[in-house]
Amino acid sequence: MKTERSAQLFAQAKTLIPGGVNSPVRACRAVGCDPLFVAKASGCTIIDVDGNKFIDFVGSWGPMILGHAHPVVVEAIQRTAMDGTSFGAPSPLEVELAAQVCDAVPSMEKIRFVNSGTEATMSAIRLARGFTGRKVVVKFDGCYHGHADSFLVKAGSGVVTLGIPGSPGVPDDIVRNTVSIPYNNEAVLEQTLRNPALDIACVIVEPVAGNMGVVAPGLNFLRTLRALTRELGIVLIFDEVITGFRLALGGAQERFGILPDLTCLGKIIGGGLPVGAYGGKRELMELIAPDGPVYQAGTLSGNPLAMAAGLAMLKMVKRPGFYAELEEKSAWFGAEMEKIAAAAPVPVVLNRVGSMMTCFFTPEPVTDFESALHADTVRYGLHYRQMLAAGIWLAPSQFEAAFLSAAHEREHLEKALKLTESSFKKLID
Repeated sequence: MKTERSAQLFAQAKTLIPGGVNSPVRACRAVGCDPLFVAKASGCTIIDVDGNKFIDFVGSWGPMILGHAHPVVVEAIQRTAMDGTSFGAPSPLEVELAAQVCDAVPSMEKIRFVNSGTEATMSAIRLARGFTGRKVVVKFDGCYHGHADSFLVKAGSGVVTLGIPGSPGVPDDIVRNTVSIPYNNEAVLEQTLRNPALDIACVIVEPVAGNMGVVAPGLNFLRTLRALTRELGIVLIFDEVITGFRLALGGAQERFGILPDLTCLGKIIGGGLPVGAYGGKRELMELIAPDGPVYQAGTLSGNPLAMAAGLAMLKMVKRPGFYAELEEKSAWFGAEMEKIAAAAPVPVVLNRVGSMMTCFFTPEPVTDFESALHADTVRYGLHYRQMLAAGIWLAPSQFEAAFLSAAHEREHLEKALKLTESSFKKLID
């Protein structure tokens, strides 16, 4: 595998950009190699600047559910760009996409578009605090909700990948108002929410964790969470930046039949372009400026290119049978992967929910952040490098998800399975 051009670009990037990358996990330090620079992508194929081709199981970290550069999405972007790329003013596309997202997501009565998942989550907790008049945010160990100050406490994802416990620059008085508790632990959940000393405004959760690796919620965990927050007048926020429009048209809340008060969505609603959104009950959303006193703004919010791409994406995923086909494909792939894991000479467990999954190099079930941290990250790094050399593009972190898309055909999946089996056999100490 040639890497000369990527190496040159990385060397130049490190003189201009912190770590040579614009998002830390991309540096690939946790997997013991330098990053490859991407030239283009199509369907489920990534091509780097040296001409190497890879089957992609990252999908831009989840939103490319149709695959890269889907012609319907690309055509919508091109057509819209001819009329302008940003207005800083309302456009019809915003209204159309808002209507479609609210129609698809069961708990959404009103929506506000922003520019990223981080903007969505930070705006949602501001709204929850404004609505309740309370201060404290409860999150779960290993769940990542973006890089806003309030969330960098046991944040999983890139933070744990790099071994960073938190972040300098986050004031103590902000962290003091964030409480992080174990995921999937109903006893600690109830004890925390019923603590009279805490002034809890909201609980924010990934309904399926995707940033400590994929971890499914326990059978009663989300039900208990919903019941307690409703009883205690605490706003429940589902961070569906990863799960929204991936696990079902209506996201995890449709899949599990549990409705939050607020929902945060990410770039999947813009066909992979930079966009996010938060929305929910009318009584909460009407507190946002200019209707109410909770301020949030953004010049690029509702960007016409992202709105057009999102509408094109929704047109495709609303096709009859889309999610059933994706689920069937993912279930088959997951079952085959479990067979390979069971026969591997090293301990491997597979966690899968729908079309998102993670192989953990550990002999024990992974049900929360603590058990995820038992995974062998050195072994994952070796597996990552072996798969990359064989033409498979995985997330450069043990604590991330792999994603299947509509563009993955049986031949791509069979090749990935064969190479995974071969890689596992080479991981013997």
